[in-house]
Amino acid sequence: MSQPGAEYDVVVVGGGNAALCAAMTAAESGARVLILEAAPKPYRGGNSRHTRNFRCMHEEPVSVLVDSYGEDEYFDDLIKVTGGKTDEHLARMVIRSSRECLPWMIERGVRFQPSLSGTLSLARTNAFFMGGGKSLVNAYYRTAEALGIEVHYEAPVTHIELDGSRVTRVDYQLGGEARSVRPGAVVVASGGFQADIDWLAEAWGPPARNFLIRGTPYNRGVVLRDLLDQGVISVGDPTQCHAVAIDGRAPKYDGGIVTRLDCVPFSIVVNNDGERFYDEGEDVWPKRYAIWGRLIAAQPEQVGHVIIDAKALPLFMPSVFPPIKADTLEELAGKMDIPADRLTETVATFNAACGEGDGFHPTELDGVATTGLTPPKTNWARRIEQPPFYGYSLRTGVTFTYLGLKVDETAQCSTEAGPVENLWAAGETMAGSILGQGYLAGYGMTIGTVFGRIAGREAANHVR
Repeated sequence: MSQPGAEYDVVVVGGGNAALCAAMTAAESGARVLILEAAPKPYRGGNSRHTRNFRCMHEEPVSVLVDSYGEDEYFDDLIKVTGGKTDEHLARMVIRSSRECLPWMIERGVRFQPSLSGTLSLARTNAFFMGGGKSLVNAYYRTAEALGIEVHYEAPVTHIELDGSRVTRVDYQLGGEARSVRPGAVVVASGGFQADIDWLAEAWGPPARNFLIRGTPYNRGVVLRDLLDQGVISVGDPTQCHAVAIDGRAPKYDGGIVTRLDCVPFSIVVNNDGERFYDEGEDVWPKRYAIWGRLIAAQPEQVGHVIIDAKALPLFMPSVFPPIKADTLEELAGKMDIPADRLTETVATFNAACGEGDGFHPTELDGVATTGLTPPKTNWARRIEQPPFYGYSLRTGVTFTYLGLKVDETAQCSTEAGPVENLWAAGETMAGSILGQGYLAGYGMTIGTVFGRIAGREAANHVR
């Protein structure tokens, strides 16, 4: 039951996809809901503003998705990127639940479109939002308004008071004033701690200060740390995160999806010394792109460099910043501040290890590999020889961290003494319950949608 005199039945902390799914579900169950969003209204939505698709299980073509994508294949894809570091029960629950999410999303105003050029490898697995994540966020806020959900913007939560096994108070700022609310239930969906560079550096060490933050600057982990300090059980490794290799010219914060580069499979990647350090053709990009942030983080000054030639340029999604262009490799090396002799030697060695490129197929594993090269390139290995030559700088771009609140299948949080009877978590705040490492394109939105709906349902049931 709600606490006597409670103005709201459910308070949702956060304003992104998971928070909105929780809020709408709770409101549709009859609960009085308040959303506390730390960001100003134009920047509402957290990292969800920057998303573009949702990974969805389906047994037959549905909506914009073609063919089929079954539970076992979906789970196998997840295992490949996480190295087995996942909670199989929760992961499979999310996968199975994704089927029913697609029509649910459409009913609440989300529109989808077929995969675009450069993303055709996802046409079977991922449904793309028409208008991107910002459009999804806006659709959900319109639905929330129609449901009577109240939203406070620029309202960062500063403290959630735990008294034994129950949340008794939520403290937040609004208009420069300290406020408190005593709801019947709380859903925490306020993301990870990646925007707190000091906290990142605590986990990673000094290299983290060179990282770029792809998403919102408002996910600073204040609520996460507050609850962990009060004994709510944590999950995940603070050094694990969704970290991808992004354009090194991106801003420090909020660069979003447009800073992503999809060129790695058709390139060689070298460090500041002009040396390759990993297999660029290990797997199709949607399954492997998230490992490259960590690989770049291990390089000198946390920088890498993509090198391609003219024939590779049309094969991937165009970049928001144009590539560096040169007529010779030596000129390109000079523009990218790489030792020219080392780069030309690396390219020459790579070219000598490539065959004729027969069987090259850019959207699937083609087995066109190098021979006698360490590290190898196991797919899409073609000589870099056709001018002009192009380059991109790469930096580690962190999307969200995996240290979070441990939840069960009902999204409920616990302390060592047992469940917190009126506290649930959804989205990036609890994604570490499923993602131990690595990332699978679109799966974060799936986790947020599934657990947001569960948390909203459970919170509403609690206050009845």
